[in-house]
Amino acid sequence: DSFGIFFVILLIFFSSANIFAQKDERIVVGVTAFTCDENGRFVGLVTEKVVEMLTNSKRFRVVDRTSSDRVRDELELQKSEAFMDSKNLVEQGASMAAEKIITGHITKIPVYAIKNSVGDVNGYKASVAFQMKIVDVATGMSTDATSFEGKASDMMMSPESAVQQAMKSIQGEINQYFKFNFPLQGKVVKMMSSDDKVKVLLNIGKNSGLNVGDKLTVELIEMIDGQKYPQKIGTLEVSGLAGENLSEAVANDKKSGQAIAAALSDSKKLECTLLTKK
Repeated sequence: DSFGIFFVILLIFFSSANIFAQKDERIVVGVTAFTCDENGRFVGLVTEKVVEMLTNSKRFRVVDRTSSDRVRDELELQKSEAFMDSKNLVEQGASMAAEKIITGHITKIPVYAIKNSVGDVNGYKASVAFQMKIVDVATGMSTDATSFEGKASDMMMSPESAVQQAMKSIQGEINQYFKFNFPLQGKVVKMMSSDDKVKVLLNIGKNSGLNVGDKLTVELIEMIDGQKYPQKIGTLEVSGLAGENLSEAVANDKKSGQAIAAALSDSKKLECTLLTKK
């Protein structure tokens, strides 16, 4: 009857609304303007390239902190009234609060003008080397500085394009650094099926760069004395993307499936981490 059809339409509408309203769980990362002892003209290009790599990885929500060159600026910012009611949500024009800050120091960035026999400039070559740290905003603790050094660029038409090409030569190395220092993490939010294979719903998806076939470890999370106590109970494989921030995954083996199903039936908290190949 018409009431039944109306009820079904409502169910579809609210189900769709819930999917689209899924919270973006990606970590919020800020990047401060890199520092340099000399040739500061090209510092902005290096910083911009790092921001671009972070954004393109789809693993983070990236916020611009390039106008601040010290972590204490972020700490003071988060004490302000703009962040009193929300940790990471944008409310009434407030900025997102970064959980991690990336800082960097350029150790060398030589740019050479290549001249012909009569002294005219034919083009430019450049190379770049820098150190990068990750700072946890809550604790103020940082990782050890990791060094990156790019190959000398080809001859380019401008100094800026030469610096940008030198940065591209270490793009893969930097991307790997981000993957291992920011492992993609999510939660198991729902049991989908427990027939032949246990299938679950995860709160991470296309927005985080997750792909069909990706494998994740699953951990049972207990809180002991106010701290997380994770216990690995199995592995999952992504079988389908079900929205910007949702995906379906199946247990890789019977033992994993049984452990995951048992934990979910007891309403226990399960977190998952993407397995990254070296």
